Formats: sequence, structure tokens, C-alpha cells
Amino acid sequence: MTGNLKSVVESLIFVAETPLSLDRLVSILEEHERSDIRAALEELLADYEQSGRGIVLVEVAGGYQFRSRPEHADYLKRLSKTRPPKFGQSSLETLAIIAYRQPITRAEIEYLRGVDCGGILKTLLEKKLIKILGKKDVPGRPLIYGTTREFLELFSLKNLASLPTLKEIQDLAQPPVFEEQGELPLAVATGGGDTGE
Repeated sequence: MTGNLKSVVESLIFVAETPLSLDRLVSILEEHERSDIRAALEELLADYEQSGRGIVLVEVAGGYQFRSRPEHADYLKRLSKTRPPKFGQSSLETLAIIAYRQPITRAEIEYLRGVDCGGILKTLLEKKLIKILGKKDVPGRPLIYGTTREFLELFSLKNLASLPTLKEIQDLAQPPVFEEQGELPLAVATGGGDTGE
């Protein structure tokens, strides 16, 4: 029965438009035990990891989803003329602030960035990378923002705890260390350069 269950779980993940969580699989496959479904998932994860196939089963955005192998990205770009979403620095900065500080208000984002971010927030909302979580319980009741499941999917994150730490980011941003170079001697001008003051 486990082989059949594994096949059913594989089919469900394959046809799902978004990552399927273990809880969702349990609710769909109510005739099976949670532990059996988890075992089938673990077997599938191992099968796809060891097989060397062009697709892998990954845990992303709180669920499981089939994805192409990252090392095949250059080949896959040739198939599709659609380009992956590009973000300007201001959009990435705003998205990073929201991801690390959520729930957060527009005023708090603008304070951290030092510039107006209304247009960027609108764009990120349209792309479904952020969402309005509600209103903050302070005077004026400003909207509070947080990231979405689509954000986790786009950046291939299991959850927000998978975001790089500040130390990891700082290590990436460190300029390379070069050996100190001594001063070079200046060439001495010869002839006719004497002012005779």
C-alpha cells in the first residue's frame, strides 16, 4: 500500500499549482495515516535526490513542489522567452526590510530607507510578493505589511527562518582583502623645471 500511496502523493504534488503542505495532503488523503503520508514524502524526497533526474522535489513555502534542477537554468532559459522578474535596488531594499521586520508599516519602512516607498509598495503588492496583514493599533491605524507565500516560492525559501542572517549578508558584502602596497617613488623631473624662487 505504501508504494501506491507514494504514487498518489507524487501525483498530487505534480498537479498542484502551489506547494502542498503535509497538512493539506493529510486533509486530501483522509483514509491514510499522517505518519504514512510523511513516510511517503520522505521516500519521494530521497528518490528524487538520488535519481539524478531533471526535476527535484523540494520543500518550499511551507509545502512540497517539483522544480527543475537549478544547474539546468541556462538551458531552460532557451526554452522560454519569459524573463525572470527583475528588481531594482529600491524594490529589493524595501522587500528585504519587509521580510526581516514584518509586520511593518509604510512609515517604518520609509524611516529605515529614508525615502518615500508608496510606489514600490504598490508594485510589490501587485506582484503578490507582499500583502496587507491588517492595521496597527496606534493612532491613524496605518496598514501593516508582510511577505506572502509567493515571496517564499520566488526566492526558494522553506520559511522566513531560511532567510540569510545579518552575519551571512555582511560576509557576502565584505570587500576582498588586498595586501597593503607601499608608496611608489615619484619620478624626478629633469632640466628646465627649476623656478629659482
